[in-house]
Amino acid sequence: MRRELCWTLLILVVGARDGITAEAISREDFPPEFVFGSGSSAYQVEGAAFDDGRTPSVWDTFAHSGRVLDKSNGDIACDQYHKYKEDVKLMVDTGLEAYRFSISWPRLIPNGRGLVNPKGLQYYNSLINELLDNGIQPHVTLFHYDLPQALEDEYQGWLSPKIVKDFTAYADVCFKEFGDRVSHWTTLNEPNVLTLGAYDIGFFPPGRCSSPFGFNCTEGNSTVEPYIAAHNILLAHASVARLYKKKYLAKQKGIIGINIFAYFLVPFTNTIEDTRATQRANDFYIGWFMDPLMFGDYPEIVKKNAGSRIPSFTPSQSRQVQGSADFFGLNHYTTFYVKDDPDSLNNNPRDFRGDMAIKLTAKADRVSKAEESPNVVYEAKLSSGTDAIPPGMQGVLQYLKQTYDNPPIYIHENGQMAFHNASLNDMSRVKYLEDYIQSLLQAVRNGSDVRGYFSWSFLDAFELFDGYQSSFGLYYVDFNSPDLKRYPKLSAHWFMDPLMFGDYPETVKKNVGSRIPSFTQANPDKCKAQLTSLDRTITPHYMSRMILIVSTTIQEIFGEIWPSS
Repeated sequence: MRRELCWTLLILVVGARDGITAEAISREDFPPEFVFGSGSSAYQVEGAAFDDGRTPSVWDTFAHSGRVLDKSNGDIACDQYHKYKEDVKLMVDTGLEAYRFSISWPRLIPNGRGLVNPKGLQYYNSLINELLDNGIQPHVTLFHYDLPQALEDEYQGWLSPKIVKDFTAYADVCFKEFGDRVSHWTTLNEPNVLTLGAYDIGFFPPGRCSSPFGFNCTEGNSTVEPYIAAHNILLAHASVARLYKKKYLAKQKGIIGINIFAYFLVPFTNTIEDTRATQRANDFYIGWFMDPLMFGDYPEIVKKNAGSRIPSFTPSQSRQVQGSADFFGLNHYTTFYVKDDPDSLNNNPRDFRGDMAIKLTAKADRVSKAEESPNVVYEAKLSSGTDAIPPGMQGVLQYLKQTYDNPPIYIHENGQMAFHNASLNDMSRVKYLEDYIQSLLQAVRNGSDVRGYFSWSFLDAFELFDGYQSSFGLYYVDFNSPDLKRYPKLSAHWFMDPLMFGDYPETVKKNVGSRIPSFTQANPDKCKAQLTSLDRTITPHYMSRMILIVSTTIQEIFGEIWPSS
């Protein structure tokens, strides 16, 4: 009843979507310790797949088998492995305060366990040092989908409890080698997406599924394997967190958390059935991981509907998992609508989606599409950049605040997808980012303990479903050029623009020094007032001209800050 009441209150957030004003964003609106950054992951940007001792991950195997939509792979990607200094310079130009990236397990420990690769160690030391030398905080994810293929071959990776020991040993190396300079650790990225994509639908490696739930899988069991993998992931996270707090916390004084993907979910109608279905969907999508981490066990409805297919925690495991996250990373892109589907509980066999007993769609008038598709979870993820519903950011944060006693949160991913090569003039993405940050600001003002915001992504990258067909980056990467040249999009300029934050980025002021004039207290207010008064329907051409005039004026004063496009 408490959660149903919570939902009755929360759906009012979306109903009041026009209440989020177009006031200009100021850095001063956020707490001083709040960080703005952008992110990436190892397989999506590093490249150098066969260089310096790296061995294949499951993503290498999956991509080379032709399972990606455009038949591409991450062999070269953005080649950040060789171009990290150039990319860090772009981060400085953009005014990033933090950079979220992941460590490639098969680059650091090629066999998944045992000997450390000196070249891999050297690369991550160099990247971390380069970031710190330029005033940028490293926020490190230990696992972003790229399991060493050796461990998949040996014992089926996350399906085996053996993974707990090997993942903990890998994390131990990372803490030992990098923990003196890294204070923000995330164990795993989006385990709720990973488990369903890899073991239910088969869209992610190792591509396991069973009929009728997935496609093109030669082995797997969609009805049980997602629950088994999730259980081992939670135990692995808890083991790593326990190691850090026991062995490294006193000296390194860092924090360790885990990342969850979450929509804001809204009842399709105001009926009690759809309201309860919406809470049930949240229990499955979010509570599946958040409840054990906060309360020590899976939600009751998840255990009831999954039955014997979901593993149970022993009392000792429950104690280890509960409270093991110092913070939660949140990946949020859009809002979805939920309709009750009680008939799915009559299906036998039944997978995770059937256990939820819902129908999910991106728009309230498109339930028919959800009914037709067995893969709505992943259609939702992949279309996440197309349906911008900014109040959903405030809504999902309010839900987490009320349900889980306001845990510390970093927005680890938020951004808009577009077709690659679409345009450098990504005005739609600028509006998306501005509106979602405005919604985030409302949540902060309402008491949500949000401590940072990372756009996804810093560079156009190899996207994990369709390769190079789509992009999220602030910077366009010309994948057809030999040197993979980077070009700033309008969204990159917006991130660094005085009109956004009321002042130049701290890194720009530091590097340029006395050559850059200072704003008086009134100047940024005037800048922000001008931005507020701009017609929100202004054409992308006019907006890009305005940004160009601002950037040209800055360059005339103290030289080039960002590369010309």
